[in-house]
Amino acid sequence: MMCVFRPTTSIGQSIPTTGTATRDTSKYKTNTSRWKDQKSKVTFEKLNSIKTYEPDSSIHIFHRRLFLQPWSRDLGLTGGPAYNLLFTPDYKVGPTLGYRAFDVYRFDIDSLNYYNSARPYSVFSYQTVGRNENIASILHTQNLKPNWNVAVEYRKTSNPGYYKTQRNNHDNFALTTRYKSLDKHYELKSALVYNKQQQDENGGILYDSILTDPAYSDRKTLNTAYESQYSTTRSSVTNVLRECTFMLQHKYTFGTTDTTFDEEDTAAYSYTLTPRFSITHSTTISTEKHQYKDLAPDSMRYISLFSKSFANNGTGYYAPGIDSVYTKQNWFWADSKILLSGYLGKAENQLRFSGGAGIRYDQFSSAPTVIPIADTPYWSTGTDRHSRMSTFIEGSIRKEAANSQEWDYGASLRMFTSGNYAGNFNFSATAGKEISPTLGKFIAGINQQLGSASFSLTDYNNLHVNRSFSFGNESITTLSAGIESAKLKMGIGGRNHLIANYIFLNTKGLPDQYNQAFSVPQLWARKIFKVGSFYLDNELVYQTTTAGTPVNIPTLMGRHQLSFEKPLFGSALRLATGVECRYNSAYAPAGYSAIYNWFSYQDNVTINNTPEMCVFVNFKVKRFRAFLMYDNLQQRFAKNAVLFTGSPVVNRTDGNAIIPVYAAPNSILRFGFSWAMNN
Repeated sequence: MMCVFRPTTSIGQSIPTTGTATRDTSKYKTNTSRWKDQKSKVTFEKLNSIKTYEPDSSIHIFHRRLFLQPWSRDLGLTGGPAYNLLFTPDYKVGPTLGYRAFDVYRFDIDSLNYYNSARPYSVFSYQTVGRNENIASILHTQNLKPNWNVAVEYRKTSNPGYYKTQRNNHDNFALTTRYKSLDKHYELKSALVYNKQQQDENGGILYDSILTDPAYSDRKTLNTAYESQYSTTRSSVTNVLRECTFMLQHKYTFGTTDTTFDEEDTAAYSYTLTPRFSITHSTTISTEKHQYKDLAPDSMRYISLFSKSFANNGTGYYAPGIDSVYTKQNWFWADSKILLSGYLGKAENQLRFSGGAGIRYDQFSSAPTVIPIADTPYWSTGTDRHSRMSTFIEGSIRKEAANSQEWDYGASLRMFTSGNYAGNFNFSATAGKEISPTLGKFIAGINQQLGSASFSLTDYNNLHVNRSFSFGNESITTLSAGIESAKLKMGIGGRNHLIANYIFLNTKGLPDQYNQAFSVPQLWARKIFKVGSFYLDNELVYQTTTAGTPVNIPTLMGRHQLSFEKPLFGSALRLATGVECRYNSAYAPAGYSAIYNWFSYQDNVTINNTPEMCVFVNFKVKRFRAFLMYDNLQQRFAKNAVLFTGSPVVNRTDGNAIIPVYAAPNSILRFGFSWAMNN
């Protein structure tokens, strides 16, 4: 996207890919003269791209928190629902369940990496904050044959939280495989992902005014909105999201094949293929389930959805088995499509175009729900199901620049042609050209879509209420342009979102639609200054919108990092240490609705936080990287870091309404490392 510029010094947080791999033979009493210092190169590509990438091994921003780059923010605990302060619409069209709060933590079937590695390659990563926060992940990939690779990745995120009854526990798994025949004609890519996000909800703290009170320096002593006698460690309110998706895509390409022989070994040869035509078939099967459970409900918590008196009734009393609010939504879908592709031009500089069609089946269900028994005054407990068949078409065109004098351009279209989502479409196009070696590359793009509301916002069912909401299709048009210069270590650009029939959660926490069209213009800039071994990395974002628009965004955001970076001990150790500051202008933050597991619009609370600060030390030895960061340094002198608001609750003492807030933790020491190993 246009909001992040990657200069000559790579700043991506990933894993090392190259380096000298020396096997440790100290425990073997054998001749080691055969061991070699070999360079092992690991590359990967994406599902529908021919571009090859190498995982990044830099340390410039290795300390920055996972998942939240560049402008996202969580509820105050890693793994919690996350919200992007840089306004970004949801570009998904067609059938969706719609739970997006955990998207930054999930493996996406369309965004996985398909690796190629000459030798088995493994990466183990770990981050921790004492006993509170742990993120562990492991990646292993290897080529079973020179033309067949398998990769498996698992990540565990657990956090008991810094405030009372605030906890999450996530598991994410991904498996990919890529096979290409020796003559290059046949290619298969397949993937499996499993995502589980489990969140204990506390509803936010009741009184942010006591954040500065020394008597409450232990954040777990602060009163929260969803307290009850259910448990002292676990919340009675939980959200759980599970997803399992399988994808199989294979392609056969027709074209001219050439054989190249090795000059030193005439028995060794390789194939090169100039493609002219290909046929691709893809099948995807997925199931997703979201479950909300409140074992000690307060009637005031659900007053906007339904009216019922519970045993708890705001007193904190927990009556097991008497009252609860429980709802489960399931989404099963499967699609199959065929694409025909053509290629024009030379193999190294081809124009590629494709088109095709597919069929899709979706089933949404909600349970438990009340179902009337026909011709009687009675009812039963059952499941509300909606099954839908759809057809769609797809097309794309792509031309990559072979030299600096040529344009790089591409476009794609996906449109539903029949079924409940007929007319939903997404169209995107980009074009770019290098202006000069100094000024860098100019890039411009457009994205336009028409989409329906997600199922989670149109149907809400439990044993106490059945509610349906109807919305018109939402229209989003985004125009963007920018210039990126690696030589100048600089990038600048902007984009404008034009939105009509915007779908959101309103101030009552209910699904709603804003029928007036509005725009959100955004400007961004980044510049890295380098003086000797000192780097000053600056990022700025400006965005605005029409008054009264139901979006919560700060007008100005910035991030500045001053660091000393230098190789030491003959380049055996690479060091980056410094200080970082992130801030934004005063604004009304978004609200978070635990009932819907969505962020909502609110305009009652405005925050003006002290800039967030941290000091860090990052280092790298061969393929081992580590960081030590003292985070939330500003909390040492200004404990006012309110991040989001919660759903309003009733004060049990005087009956007045209270708007809870989600606040940042105290200053904390973070440690993490990533170790890549070649066998």
